[in-house]
Amino acid sequence: MTEQKNYRQTLIACYLGFVTQAISANYVPLLFITFINTYGVTLEMVAMIPMVFYLTQLIVDSAAARFADRIGYRVCVTSSQVLSALGLVSMAILPDLLPVPFVGILIAVVLYAIGSGLIEVLVSPIVEACPFENKDGMMSLLHSFYCWGAMGVILGSTLFFTVFGIENWKILTCIWALVPLLNTFNFVKCPIERLAEDGDSMRIGQLLRLPVFWLMILLMVCSGASEATMAQWASAFTESALGVSKTVGDLAGPCLFAMFMGISRMLYGKFSEKLDLTKVMLGCGILCTACYLLASLSSQPILGLAGCALCGTAVGIMWPGTISISSQKCPRGGTAMFAFLALAGDLGATVSPAMAGSLADMTGGNLKTGLFAAAGFPVLLVFGLIILHKTTKKIPNQK
Repeated sequence: MTEQKNYRQTLIACYLGFVTQAISANYVPLLFITFINTYGVTLEMVAMIPMVFYLTQLIVDSAAARFADRIGYRVCVTSSQVLSALGLVSMAILPDLLPVPFVGILIAVVLYAIGSGLIEVLVSPIVEACPFENKDGMMSLLHSFYCWGAMGVILGSTLFFTVFGIENWKILTCIWALVPLLNTFNFVKCPIERLAEDGDSMRIGQLLRLPVFWLMILLMVCSGASEATMAQWASAFTESALGVSKTVGDLAGPCLFAMFMGISRMLYGKFSEKLDLTKVMLGCGILCTACYLLASLSSQPILGLAGCALCGTAVGIMWPGTISISSQKCPRGGTAMFAFLALAGDLGATVSPAMAGSLADMTGGNLKTGLFAAAGFPVLLVFGLIILHKTTKKIPNQK
């Protein structure tokens, strides 16, 4: 029976799911100046958009730990695609329909953020439940599609705006909405297995009492923080360090970061069977720390840019790697474990970039100060991995 099911279709649906999440996270920030010029919103109001996006994701991550198993994976993950498409289309329509355009923008953000949160919680366990060999490599390759999606959104949107003009952004928004809309049909048809049989998964209370689970939460917070801080500030850092325009900054900063992150995930996916995941992550944590220090302490702008780009290589394995280790240590963790891991990752991705920005503001706009402080997260991740390595022999897998 298992051999007759087309799990490759499941993989394709999950790949496009992460591309959808990349669209949700990376497209609208390219329109911030357009919103200011078109709808008269303030910078303070614009700053609320990413905050609402990530706060909504945090709420969905938390809630999904309880309702995803009850409702079912297929219903939830299909809804994620519908909500993502609906949110993007609403972004092109609602601001012009409502008396207060910014309210329309926020409604659209909440809709696609709910979809993005569901994708984050469900896609990894769906792939984990498929009868594939080399789960570590599959998970790393899966998460690489977020990177390629981010690159595609930035490059594709920049090209579209150059050729057709930024004033046609609503057309492009609807074009991007086609990705989750079409992927909805993939999730409707593809085979989806449960991560654990009914009654076999740990209850939330049992999960929270496991010391190794809290160590995984720590690793996930550090992974999210290490990835998001450099990703969010890469464009601004490139602009200020190299003195280039925003367009060049977007291409040289976030695109290089995403490219190196995607390459590292693809390479690990290819060679994972020959590598020790914990040791690879330990090396990545050390490299990430070095990249943050290079970006924040170097007096040569080109070296700072190199630190920014290579940081993508270092953080690439952290998020999917932590998920894979968690699956090995807590195979009965179920959907709740994946939801809490997503919550922890989003928490790190929310707190650390905000902390870096605040420290930069306190030091007269010196972004290097914020990046130097953010180096503490990969350092903490290294210590967490050392503790995990030392306690592995003492703490058996929770079967």
